[in-house]
Amino acid sequence: MRSLPALTRTVALAAAMLLAAAALTGCGADDSTDSTANPYGLAQPGVLRAGTLTDAPPNVYLKDGKFTGFDNDLLTAVAGRLGLRVEFVGTDFSALLSQVNNHKFDVGSSSITITEARKKTVDFGNGYDFGYFGLDVPAGSPITSFDQLAGRRVVVVQGTVQDDYATGKQLNPVRVPDYNGAINQLKAGTADAWIAPAEIGEKSAADSNGKITVAAKQLSPAPTAYAVAKGSDRLREALNEGLDEVIADGTWSRLQAQYYPGRPIPADFTPGSGTAAVPSASAVPSASASSAS
Repeated sequence: MRSLPALTRTVALAAAMLLAAAALTGCGADDSTDSTANPYGLAQPGVLRAGTLTDAPPNVYLKDGKFTGFDNDLLTAVAGRLGLRVEFVGTDFSALLSQVNNHKFDVGSSSITITEARKKTVDFGNGYDFGYFGLDVPAGSPITSFDQLAGRRVVVVQGTVQDDYATGKQLNPVRVPDYNGAINQLKAGTADAWIAPAEIGEKSAADSNGKITVAAKQLSPAPTAYAVAKGSDRLREALNEGLDEVIADGTWSRLQAQYYPGRPIPADFTPGSGTAAVPSASAVPSASASSAS
């Protein structure tokens, strides 16, 4: 009778060890499966959740309830090369980079210019586009160049490189959260000028029924790229590979011609890694997708 408790303890200990070993084996199998099913560490396997804007045509915007524009259409093509579906979510640009780094979004898509300051918050893929600063003014304004902005009421979207430019020039800009806010200030006459991404400024002026004009533009100092959270190396590298593929197959050239017809490409700009040949837009078939307008 005295040996029974000792035997019971031995059996119980052996059972516990077997359960622990099984649990460890199971964990190892789950980790392997998770890595295979979700190699890029996405919030939802197979879905690339992208933070973008709703009001910045032709780059990124909503049309008939669908997120579109050059940046977003290009990202959709790149993701397709990786076997991923893109889920776009609208946000404010001023919050976008922190939301990407906090993993609210897997990627940021919004003509994000690469800067040293932004590299402290997120990592960037290879550049996929270039851009110009545009200077939009109310119709009839005497302003015709960037060097006439001192002492003027200049509006910018908060957190953009245009904000950085205006601040660096000590213009004491008025900051608004989105592009519609900037456009409304010009239309209402509460701002003398808006420093904008040139393509967005040109589209806004064309849609203003003559209330806004483009006074000037100048080349932006750095390329634009998709942003990912710090340390998301596998996702960043995969996006770079997918970008090179859609450059080589003509998708990049076709979207350039679709969204920026007639815009010259700077001689020193090469999209992607620089290893993919860039066919001319005339050398690739036109897409059935509707053009931006």
